[in-house]
Amino acid sequence: MNQHYNQNYTREQIDEILEMIHDCIREGRFIISKNENRQENIDFISEYNLNSRRQKEILLKIKTEDFCHSLQNTKLGFEHEVLYVFCPQVMLFNFDGIKELVDIYTKFNLIDSESRKRVVVISFHKRNKPIDYLFR
Repeated sequence: MNQHYNQNYTREQIDEILEMIHDCIREGRFIISKNENRQENIDFISEYNLNSRRQKEILLKIKTEDFCHSLQNTKLGFEHEVLYVFCPQVMLFNFDGIKELVDIYTKFNLIDSESRKRVVVISFHKRNKPIDYLFR
């Protein structure tokens, strides 16, 4: 596993982090990145015809057992941020209507500003590299 990946968490710590993420999603304080650097997210959402309601459903079903690791943000100016990676397995219908079990690679940035927390879903696409689950 990559030396920059951190799996030094208890189940309770991840429960707490995931609860904060879920609260933000339930309250609509989240966004899935779909900028020019996130073509993989755009393609995934399109391939599985995931409307915003379905995207939210998938994110809210993520469990503590889906946690893989955290890592420091390497983007200039954002090095203080910690990113959390989860990889749930979800049954989806692809563009051709064929049902398949998909590993969804999700990477969350939990932003804690003075006013309130919000979440940026940096990655939301099919898993494209090996992952290690912490609690499986």
